[in-house]
Parts: sequence; C-alpha cells; structure tokens
Amino acid sequence: MIEQKKAIQADKQYKEINFEVHYIRHLTDTTYVVRFDRNEMHFIPGQHLSVGLANDPQAREYSIYNSNNDNFLEILVKEVDDGIVSKRLKKVKPGDQLKVTGPMGFFKLDAKTINSRKHLFVATGTGISPFHAFVKSYPQLDYQLIHGVRKSEEAYERSEYKNSNYTLCSSRDKKGDYNGRTTDFLRSQKIDPSTLVYLCGNCDMIFEVYDILTEKGIPTENIHTEVYF
Repeated sequence: MIEQKKAIQADKQYKEINFEVHYIRHLTDTTYVVRFDRNEMHFIPGQHLSVGLANDPQAREYSIYNSNNDNFLEILVKEVDDGIVSKRLKKVKPGDQLKVTGPMGFFKLDAKTINSRKHLFVATGTGISPFHAFVKSYPQLDYQLIHGVRKSEEAYERSEYKNSNYTLCSSRDKKGDYNGRTTDFLRSQKIDPSTLVYLCGNCDMIFEVYDILTEKGIPTENIHTEVYF
C-alpha cells in the first residue's frame, strides 16, 4: 500500500512577499512554464509551491521545475478546462506579481545515495516537473526517465535530457520511443532490484506501476510516490 505523507508546513517568511514574473515560456497550446523571482528561497529539488496571482484568493500547488542552483523559480503548468489558476497564470506578463507559499513536500532524493545508486523516474504528463528539477540540480545523477503522454508533442523540453536516459511513451501516436502506455513499457523491462524508484503522475498510474515494480522484486522501501493532478 502506498504511504501518503503530509506536506511539511510552508516557510512563513514567504507568505507576505510577492514574486515578480520574469516571463512565460509556452511549450504547447495548453502547457507553459512560468519563471519568477526566487527571493533567495531555499528549496530541495522535488518540493512544491502554492502559487496564485497576487491579491487573488485562488492558488494551486506546483512542483518546482528548475535547478536549485538557479537564481529564479519556475513551475510547469498545464491549462485545465475547468481550472481557475491555470487559466489565470497563462495570462500573466513580465512584471506581474504572484503570491507564493512554500516550499513544501517530502518528494526528494536521499542526499546519501544521489551519486551512488541507480534511479528510475516514472512520470505522466506534467508530473515530469520534479524530475526536471532533479536532473538539472544533480548533473552526475545516474537515472532513467520514463515519460508517459498521450501525444509526442507533450514531451516537454525533451532536449533537457540525454536521449540515452529518456524514454517517451506516447499512447495516441507513434512518434514516441514507445507506442503505448507507460505501464505496458515497464512490464517489458528488467529492473535492478536495488534501483531507487520515484513515481509522479495520476493516481491510477502510480498504483498500477507500484504493483508492477513490486512484482519485479523492487522492495517497497525503494519506491517513492507523488500524486500529481
């Protein structure tokens, strides 16, 4: 059974500070990256923020997308049909103000094993966000990233990863590295039982992949999860 951990309390010093938008980088018609002030915030790659417009009661949680060595913050956002915050953030312009609370969360790598163990990252959609932060923050990381999407155009900034470390599973076109679901691809793979595995995406994928991994002999203590809506 997947253990769900509560997020740590947000750092209070950031609750009353506005963060200025630098720019938006559009990746698809509905997905974009917002870059904004860091304000010297300390975070651990894998943690998330609550972000919304300044003076707006609406906010949503997003994983930090950028490296912890950058002097800015980024979040990867997918516009949702019935969403409020994702539609409003899509319209921000340079100089606009955001309210940001955080960082929060326990979805992070073990500092003792970052440079000594193999890592497997499995993501669906924008659940790739914390893995982007991992890869950019730890250049020597030994990892394989499996990214499940519907169409290959959703391979968000694929050029940021080495081709040998990245597998795109596209279920609705044949332009990915594997035509089909992430779970089908994983069933066909041999995985070293000592591998540290991190899953981020919708809950259905997480539960299914969790079962596949345990059937392959991956110890439950080696599997870490983050449900991403």
